[in-house]
Amino acid sequence: MKTISITVNGKPAQASVEPRTNLADFVREHLHLTGTNIGCEHGVCGACTIEVDGGPARSCIAYAVACDGATVRTIEGFAADATMHALREAFSAEHALQCGYCTPGMLITARDIVLRLPDADDGRVREELAGNLCRCTGYVGIVRAIRRVLEQNKL
Repeated sequence: MKTISITVNGKPAQASVEPRTNLADFVREHLHLTGTNIGCEHGVCGACTIEVDGGPARSCIAYAVACDGATVRTIEGFAADATMHALREAFSAEHALQCGYCTPGMLITARDIVLRLPDADDGRVREELAGNLCRCTGYVGIVRAIRRVLEQNKL
């Protein structure tokens, strides 16, 4: 067991974890933040995407011990974030949600796209979303939602 200290959603968290505990399991089991979903457990599907030190990361392949001292934000940590609020509204308006399993990771990735690539076109948005799989929507609504927020930000 190793004791780690991580700031999660603005609050300090400390716990003793096995070296093999991934970050997704840490936030779900130790902190009871269940918005982070685990899909493939290989870093391929993007369902487990969270923010680590300001950038999106696959929490199913990041070991919690490797994140000792990091600043982490799960989907629960974006409640007061204006960009995330705009994305949530756009996802709803554009029917970018169906079963919802991919949605937390998709929203965190979408926020990164909006903040990092303000001039992204449909093709670039789709390229950036390549690491986030959705089995329900076909991505049309997701791309429209992200583009809606990008366009709103230009006004």
